[in-house]
Amino acid sequence: MERIKGIIPPMVTPLKDEKELDMEGGVRLTEHIVSGGVGGLFILGTTGEAQSLSHSLRSEFVGLVCKQVAGRVPVLVGISDTSIEESVALADKAWECGAAGVVAAAPYYLAPSQQEMIEYFTELADRVKLPLYLYNMPSCVKVFLEVGTVVKLAGHPNIAGLKDSSANMTYFQKLLYLFRDKDFALYMGPEEMTAAAVMAGADGGINGGANLCPELYTEMYEAARAHDTEKVNELQQKIMQISTELYGIGKYGSSYLKGLKCALAETGLFSGHIAWPYREFVGPEKVRVRQALLKLGILK
Repeated sequence: MERIKGIIPPMVTPLKDEKELDMEGGVRLTEHIVSGGVGGLFILGTTGEAQSLSHSLRSEFVGLVCKQVAGRVPVLVGISDTSIEESVALADKAWECGAAGVVAAAPYYLAPSQQEMIEYFTELADRVKLPLYLYNMPSCVKVFLEVGTVVKLAGHPNIAGLKDSSANMTYFQKLLYLFRDKDFALYMGPEEMTAAAVMAGADGGINGGANLCPELYTEMYEAARAHDTEKVNELQQKIMQISTELYGIGKYGSSYLKGLKCALAETGLFSGHIAWPYREFVGPEKVRVRQALLKLGILK
């Protein structure tokens, strides 16, 4: 499989309520993102609220997005779960629907050891029909995929790369160095660090803000790849404005998701419903999101 490069937005999951997808919103959001020139789509990750959704709803969303994308860009499907059987089942659905790969973080709740993660991801890679991408997300799963662990797992023929959301640039730089001549893709999660990562050799970014402004993030990626530092610095200011103005409303870990979903709802793409236990912004927070969008020029 050809290595995926560019911006791969971790797609938000449009919902009507806890049990029903917003199908029309899903179509609109897919078209909005794909038309922005992205390198791919990543569904059912952290931004996609996968762990708050039923397995049936996740499966339904895979079908919706893959059908709408219709092969225009690669689709990666998040299969992170506490049960390997559920991960494999969703990976089978992704394969049936024409996805390009699957993405998995370590099982959460009780943190596994590094050796247990090596054995777990090896078993998962053996059983799924699509290329597997590792997902280093220590803030959510409470365990870090150490450099040595990644190196060992990268030797598996069905493990294709890694998304790093640790926000640890020293760690990411070590991976870039160790895999500089290897066929192993490396993607940066935090959008605030993506330009620097791409200039250092990363294959792209899996950035939540690209749900809202896909063209901006794609332009940033192209400028970083070309080492156009003046353009990168200009675009970085806009990305930091989104990060600061939208993701910093509230004091909890869910503030990023709430701010992003509220912003997308304000643009009219979908309703903005968030799955339990989280609640969407109302009142003062919603007003702050609208003010931020006006300041950014996204709303007129």
